[in-house]
Amino acid sequence: MNHPYRWVIVAAGGLLGCVAMGAMFSLPVFLRPMAEDTGWSVTGISTAMTLAFLAMGAASLAWGSLSDRVGPGPVVLAGSVVLAASLALASRATSLGGFQLLFGLLVGGATAAVFAPMMACVTGWFDTQRGLAVSLVSAGMGMAPMTMAPLAAWLVTAYGWRSAMLVVAGVAAVLMIPAALLVRRPPALDAAPAGTASDGPSAEMSVARALRSPQFAVLMLANFCCCAAHSGPIFHTVSYAVSCGIPMIAAVTIYSIEGLAGMAGRIGFGLAGDRFGAQRVLVIGLLAQAFAVLAYAGVSRLYGFYAVAMLVGFIYAGTMPLYAVLIRENFPLRMMGTIIGAMAMAGSLGMSTGPLLGGLAYDRLGGYAPMYVGAWVIGLAAMGVLMAFRPFAGTPGGKAAAAPA
Repeated sequence: MNHPYRWVIVAAGGLLGCVAMGAMFSLPVFLRPMAEDTGWSVTGISTAMTLAFLAMGAASLAWGSLSDRVGPGPVVLAGSVVLAASLALASRATSLGGFQLLFGLLVGGATAAVFAPMMACVTGWFDTQRGLAVSLVSAGMGMAPMTMAPLAAWLVTAYGWRSAMLVVAGVAAVLMIPAALLVRRPPALDAAPAGTASDGPSAEMSVARALRSPQFAVLMLANFCCCAAHSGPIFHTVSYAVSCGIPMIAAVTIYSIEGLAGMAGRIGFGLAGDRFGAQRVLVIGLLAQAFAVLAYAGVSRLYGFYAVAMLVGFIYAGTMPLYAVLIRENFPLRMMGTIIGAMAMAGSLGMSTGPLLGGLAYDRLGGYAPMYVGAWVIGLAAMGVLMAFRPFAGTPGGKAAAAPA
């Protein structure tokens, strides 16, 4: 399929992901100003992010399965509307519990409506250049730290966290709703009946069999551990830098550097996966990620943070598109929303651990070093789990694995 509209899908997916993830990940920027203004604890505010990841995980499978049935367009449109509305409501919250409910459950659940449906949609629009397309959508999501985070930091410094979050809600509505209207169902799903050979590798596989397969279980566990390893460092590094005496505006630039490096990492790892095999490159990336996040524990000055952020951003962002490539190589197109949604659920559950554990480490132990050590251990576990993955026979990965050395 070489329809030129496929690049519109890529552009829309990148924009939707950038704004949605940027809005959700604006909370680390608001963390300290919120605590100082309201008296809420760092752990309590961080719990809202944990709840957001849990809600994102719980909703990912549902949104992904729904997109398989009705198409991705209505799903991402609904998510865009709910995301903007819930951010606006969260900006008016007067209690910690209310904020945790509004930001944690509603923002997290709405963000889930973007990732799995759009990644599944893009894989369906491309028969060639699929790795590049997935990487570009993922790179769009990775632009959030360079766009939404600096905007949020400037707004919170100038106007306070409530007004800043309300403006972010308005930006989400203005950008995401028109972009969602551009999203179309992949023509391949309408051109051939489900279960035919054109439906992709392992075409006769049922959804139930796919969800019970060892391949699915291994990818779920690997993705959980991978996301658990980098979630704490992503969420708490701005706060850690501020605790080291770095001003807020400067600290947020660490986030931006990480995002910039992540854009290069997504493209680089995607191209490397096409050439050397997604699983092989992903295993190497997970090993490198474990040691990269550990390096944060040894820095305290701005340029040290910059150096580590470039490394962490390049690696962790680069690994993420490869999961979608492995899924597309092993499961049929007609269930991409369901499988990628389930994988996003596992990743979101992993991401939910970092903000809470990092907040507990800071409140109870007075620092973030234990969090970084824990992230290193979990990162090594992710690598070990992925090494156990064995592709289905007859798929591109399975044929490669069966080929003589």
